[in-house]
Amino acid sequence: MAERKIIIDTDPGQDDAVAILLALASPAELEVLGITAVAGNVPLELTARNARMICELAGKPETPVFAGCDRPLAHDLVTAEHVHGKTGLDGPDLPEPTMPLQDGDAVDFIIDTLRAQPEKTVTLCPLGPLTNIATALQRAPDIATRIQEIVLMGGAYFEVGNITPAAEFNIYVDPEAAEIVFKCGAPITVMPLDVTHKALVTSARNEAFRALGTPVGIAVAQMTDFFERFDKEKYGSDGAPLHDPCVTAYLLQPNLFSGRFINVEIETRSDLTRGMTVADWWGVTDRAPNAMFMGDVDADGFFALLTERLARL
Repeated sequence: MAERKIIIDTDPGQDDAVAILLALASPAELEVLGITAVAGNVPLELTARNARMICELAGKPETPVFAGCDRPLAHDLVTAEHVHGKTGLDGPDLPEPTMPLQDGDAVDFIIDTLRAQPEKTVTLCPLGPLTNIATALQRAPDIATRIQEIVLMGGAYFEVGNITPAAEFNIYVDPEAAEIVFKCGAPITVMPLDVTHKALVTSARNEAFRALGTPVGIAVAQMTDFFERFDKEKYGSDGAPLHDPCVTAYLLQPNLFSGRFINVEIETRSDLTRGMTVADWWGVTDRAPNAMFMGDVDADGFFALLTERLARL
C-alpha cells in the first residue's frame, strides 16, 4: 500500500506535467486518488486537456481527472501563455487525449474524497492557483480538519515575485483563495520561488532526461527545452526552474528540502503588492506560524530522484 494518498490540483503547465509524471512513477509511495484541473497557466479547457495528456503519456489513463474552477474567486483570470505557450504544454508533440474527463466537479471530488477517506490520510498537492481548494473549504468547512497536509507550490520570500515585483504567479492569480487556504488550519508546506529557483534544468540535466530514450524522457526534455527559453532570458540563469516537481519530490524525499515553520499572510488589498506572500522568515512579528516555508533544496539529489523515477514510466 502506498505511503500517502494524494490529490493533485493543477494547471498544466510543463512543470506541472513533470510533477504529475513524478507522482505517477512512484506508486509505492504515492497513491494518486485523482487529478483536479484549475484555470491558471492557461484556461480550464486546456488545463483539463493537458492533465489527461500527461496521464496517457505516463501510461496511466485510469487516473481520474476532474475539471474545476474556471476563474478566480474575485477577479478576472490572468494566464501565462508567454511562459508556457498557447497550449500550456508547448514543446512536445503529444496526441490529443482519448481518456474522458470524469463526470462531476473537481471541487465536489475533493470534498467527497476527504469525507470518504479516513481522517488525515489525504494530502492535497496544489500546483497552481488555489481556487479549487479554497472553494472546497468554503463549500464544506468540515474538511479542513480531515486534511493530512497541504503541500503547495507558490509564493516567495527573498525571491519575491515572478509575475509582479511583489507576487509569485500562483498566489497572484487568486490571492483571495490563497488567503482562505493559509487560514484554514490544516498543516501547510510551501515550495516558494526561493526553493524552485535552485532546481534549475541545466543542459546536462536535460540531456539526462533525453538520454532515457523513452517517450516520457524525450517529452520531458522537449518540455524543458521550450520552458527554459523564457527563464534563461529573464533571469540570465543556466536553465529553467522546475517549480512544481518540488512538491512531489518533497513527498518522496522530504530530506532534500529545508525550511522554517513561520507565519505567512497573503496580501489581497493593495494594488501594488497584491498576491504577495508576507513571510515572517525572521520572526519579527507575534503572528502565529501557519506554514512550513521551504528555503533550500539539494538540487543534485532532486534531479537524481526525478531522472530515476521518470525512467520507470
